[in-house]
Amino acid sequence: KHFNRLHVVMDAIIIVVAYMAAWAIRFVSPFNNDEVGRIDLKTYLMALIFVVPAYLILYAVFSLYTPKRMHGQRYEMFNVIKANTIGLLMFILVLYLTRQIHFSRIMLVIFYGLNITFEFMARVGLRMLLRNIRKRGFNQKHIVLVGYSRAAEGYIDRIKQFPQWGYNVVGILDDHVDIDTKYRGEKVVGRVSEIEQIISENDLDEIVITLGLADYAKLEKVVTLSYYYIDSELKCADLKVILTFYGTEFNLEFY
Repeated sequence: KHFNRLHVVMDAIIIVVAYMAAWAIRFVSPFNNDEVGRIDLKTYLMALIFVVPAYLILYAVFSLYTPKRMHGQRYEMFNVIKANTIGLLMFILVLYLTRQIHFSRIMLVIFYGLNITFEFMARVGLRMLLRNIRKRGFNQKHIVLVGYSRAAEGYIDRIKQFPQWGYNVVGILDDHVDIDTKYRGEKVVGRVSEIEQIISENDLDEIVITLGLADYAKLEKVVTLSYYYIDSELKCADLKVILTFYGTEFNLEFY
């Protein structure tokens, strides 16, 4: 949550910087000093009151504030372009509807290019920083796998393949495999019935349900206990529950 707030602040600053840089390039640089139809700086600054929140909302709509662990860089950059493209079209539409004929469209196009470029640079730098931090053992997400199955092995394989995701497996809960059985360094630490104890004793971020088909009768109990800890005012209020089924992941939402 704190990281997301900082991310929103960073994006707001980038939007303002890109906007003002676009204005300077259009009106202050020696190559673009056209005074015809020019409106004052105050009018452009007033527009920022609406531009900044509108763009931040677009970024949120296009999932730019969801965890970066599971999304590739291309996915993120494509969404940055989509959000800015829609933002530009909305801006031009509002200017048309309000008959702001002297508001520079050229400046908006420059802003479009600069904002995307600055966002790319900031997000690439942020990914590199987070990757370095996670490899050192910080900013980790602590998870427990419920059920030892092929799905559990596949999940662990991906975690090992992409250490920059920053996942730390606290353990695996299973009713059929011996305690202390290991798979790629991650071991079975208890039975499914012990999930309540595991949740209460560990500062978990996610519960990943990887039950085999034969054990799906236990799913209701696992989800019910998870809901109790999420709904209560305990340290697990932000706990996420992820259900894996034939390689597909479902983030369970509780209301």
